[in-house]
Amino acid sequence: MDPRDTAPDSWEQEDDVEATIDGQLETAFTTLNVNAKPFVPNINAAEFVPSFAPKAQPDNIDTAGKVSNLMWTVFDCAAPVENGDAEMSTEEPWDQKEAEPNREEPGGGDRGPVLSATMEKTTPEMIEEEEDVPVPKGPPTQPDAPRKEHINVVFIGHVDAGKSTIGGQIMYLTGMVDKRTLEKYEREAKEKNRETWYLSWALDTNQEERDKGKTVEVGRAYFETDKKHFTILDAPGHKSFVPNMIGGASQADLAVLVISARKGEFETGFEKGGQTREHAMLAKTAGVKHLIVLVNKMDDPTVSWSLERYEECKEKLVPFLKKVGFNPKKDIHFMPCSGLTGANLKEPTDMCSWYTGLPFIAHLDSLPSFNRSSDGPIRLPIVDKYKDMGTVILGKLESGSISKAQQLVMMPNRHTVEVLSLLSDDVETDDAGPGENLKLRLKGIEEEEILPGFILCNAENLCHSGRTFDAQIVIIEHKSIICPGYNAVLHIHTCIEEVQITALICLVDKKTGEKSKTRPRFVKQDQVCIARLRTAGTICLETFKDFPQMGRFTLRDEGKTIAIGKVLKLVAERD
Repeated sequence: MDPRDTAPDSWEQEDDVEATIDGQLETAFTTLNVNAKPFVPNINAAEFVPSFAPKAQPDNIDTAGKVSNLMWTVFDCAAPVENGDAEMSTEEPWDQKEAEPNREEPGGGDRGPVLSATMEKTTPEMIEEEEDVPVPKGPPTQPDAPRKEHINVVFIGHVDAGKSTIGGQIMYLTGMVDKRTLEKYEREAKEKNRETWYLSWALDTNQEERDKGKTVEVGRAYFETDKKHFTILDAPGHKSFVPNMIGGASQADLAVLVISARKGEFETGFEKGGQTREHAMLAKTAGVKHLIVLVNKMDDPTVSWSLERYEECKEKLVPFLKKVGFNPKKDIHFMPCSGLTGANLKEPTDMCSWYTGLPFIAHLDSLPSFNRSSDGPIRLPIVDKYKDMGTVILGKLESGSISKAQQLVMMPNRHTVEVLSLLSDDVETDDAGPGENLKLRLKGIEEEEILPGFILCNAENLCHSGRTFDAQIVIIEHKSIICPGYNAVLHIHTCIEEVQITALICLVDKKTGEKSKTRPRFVKQDQVCIARLRTAGTICLETFKDFPQMGRFTLRDEGKTIAIGKVLKLVAERD
């Protein structure tokens, strides 16, 4: 290949190129001063027609083309992100370039002079390297568009029921993950002999989760429909990671219980020790009001969209969900689907003529709005924190609204902090309302001083903090009896803390709600009691009556959920 065909590696090389040009062209270049000051292009100037082109055309169009190709290549590099085809600019022939010589990129007017001034230092190779900066895909926001309602959806269910795969498929169907990325995942998954896992890799991003095919942390992603903006929280199904799942469920407004219809898999997930039961119960305790049950893997050869199998799964689940506290008529909606093929997620499928309801995404869109108070006190339980040009925290705003540069207080340590920037689902905004998943960059506090479970409040209305409280507890599963002095792990909103039951106050009759007159010496499974609890450290909490999201909790011990409860009264510390 002729070395003159390509763009020069540096400006010094142009002398050599010019030396090789024959004498006829030299006359055209007598006016060109190679050592002149950098050229500052005038974007609004008239169309540029090279003066030598008409003269040299009949005899030497080839060489003229090459030289001007050099010049045009350099101009193209000056706008490295022009419609995404900057990589091709070095190969495009010159005569095609002249067809549209004055193509401007929007908003690029003020960028030209600066770039051309620094052009002598920047070689085309460097420019090519800079191009590959991944831009986060966010939905384009119009400044005047009304804000869509934010809804947080948590995917829960037994390990391997297909939660991450459904999440990945939804992101693909709504255009949040492009086809090329998925094809790359598919290739990588095939190399590991795991070709059915590739959709879940859209949400399981770290290597450990991909190698084992198990979600560990709560995956986050988002998608939009015409009316609403959804955040997907992909909870882990494995019983070792239930604490992470509780953190995910505490941020959700809506839960999707994924169950596998495949022979044998539904039974393992649902029997004692399976996660289907535990997750449904934890979601209810975390304050999820509406539950969608997705019967997944309907395309499996053992099921092949059979109505009998679907009804069988439904019959087993309804009594249990009723016992947990969901109302089958109002709160629960069943639907069949296939996460791997995407059937009945966005479009109805022909395979399943007996299902007449809406497909999954359309059903989410048709749900009634949640009523949230934007004028209430600010409450933002922190889920996670990290360092990135300052201290960054993540969490869901439970009530109130936050704006940029606002002064807030971090409880229970009472640090005053200032909000430097606000991101709602990775899109920067100036203010945010309740129900949104936020990333806040804070000033005035170090990352080490924050723990998950801390709460951001406004200074006029701080949340309560303390160590001792009275609560009503339902013992769900415990082999022996529970007496005062019993220790467990308390999960309340996003906070995890060790707790001790210091006293049992009274038993509550499940049917009548009557309280016993005498103090019980112990409580056992399926009983309801009111007890006094004391945590190891100070935590933030509210009574259930005042603020339900921060007044519900679960007690866990030895990897099992033992009890669920609600805070009735906060007890002041005795010094």
